[in-house]
Amino acid sequence: MEKIPAELMKEYVNSQHFTSTTEIMGAMKQMFGDVLQKVMEGELDAQLGYEKSERSAKDAEKTVSKNYRNGYSQKTIKLQLGEVQVKIPRDRSGEYEPKIIEKYNRNADGMEDKILSLYACGMSQRDISEQIKSLYDVEISPELVSKISEKIMPELAAWQNRPLESV
Repeated sequence: MEKIPAELMKEYVNSQHFTSTTEIMGAMKQMFGDVLQKVMEGELDAQLGYEKSERSAKDAEKTVSKNYRNGYSQKTIKLQLGEVQVKIPRDRSGEYEPKIIEKYNRNADGMEDKILSLYACGMSQRDISEQIKSLYDVEISPELVSKISEKIMPELAAWQNRPLESV
């Protein structure tokens, strides 16, 4: 992945006139949302075989296309920076499923890992949901904590029962 050129970053910072770290975090959150949306649009381009406002060579030959873009659906994604709204592109046949943020997944920040580490430290599900609320200002239910911990339990059991080397 390429780094953003320093000149471009300076130009952006100067144009925004940031006065607090909160404004910087808000701008970062919005940029992250924009990047997520562009990645999903690129995924759909790759799946359909042509970019927006284009038709594939196969479609030009047919009178009825097999699949087209079909607008967007809104989704709220929870990040370490807070919540951000993104527009998920759709296709008419419903075959497209985003890979960067899977269908029905609303966490894009590795929050599951944080929840599991708190759970591994012996915190209760209610304590974990309160910690996440205080740290990230994102409300999660104790039931969600339970579902996340249940999802990882088979991996945890396998790790606990792994063969150890003799010392």
